[in-house]
Formats: sequence, C-alpha cells, structure tokens
Amino acid sequence: MPIDWDQFDIDVDQAAERSAEATDEILASKVSSLTSMTDAEVKALLPQPADVKALGKLLKIVQSAENRNTKINQIVNNAEEFSGVVLALAKKLI
Repeated sequence: MPIDWDQFDIDVDQAAERSAEATDEILASKVSSLTSMTDAEVKALLPQPADVKALGKLLKIVQSAENRNTKINQIVNNAEEFSGVVLALAKKLI
C-alpha cells in the first residue's frame, strides 16, 4: 500500500499542535506505522517530537521516487535537521 506523504505531513503537523504528551503518542504512532518499530520503541529512540518529525521527513525522502543522487542531495541539504535522527538510528544499530 503506497504511503500518502502529504497526509502524513498534515497528520504530523496537526499532532505537533496538540499538547506535548499527546503529541508524543500521536507522532510515535505515525512513525511506527511506517516502520517495524513499536510506538514505545519510537518514543524511546526519539524522545523529542522534533526528531520524530525529522524522521518522517527523512523517510519521505528515502521512499520518494527520486533518483539516488537527488535523494542524497536532499538529505545533505537537511543534514543539520536530520543529525539527531541519524545519531539515534546509528546507536540502535550498534
């Protein structure tokens, strides 16, 4: 089933506008629906809502139909925003 990234962005933005605790739950749920991680794993890995949102943006780039070089350029252009996510993912792999 293809992922509707526009709806994902809308859902994440709406969640970000709600209270911090509810936002954490909603954001974790949105990301866990795109990955093999559970809500609890997402919250443990990325405790900051901004990092969860950055992960969603990163996943959107990775799953896009763009060619590899375009994806790499988009990731490089957002490297500062993605740095916390990349660090958390790398730690999970070790």
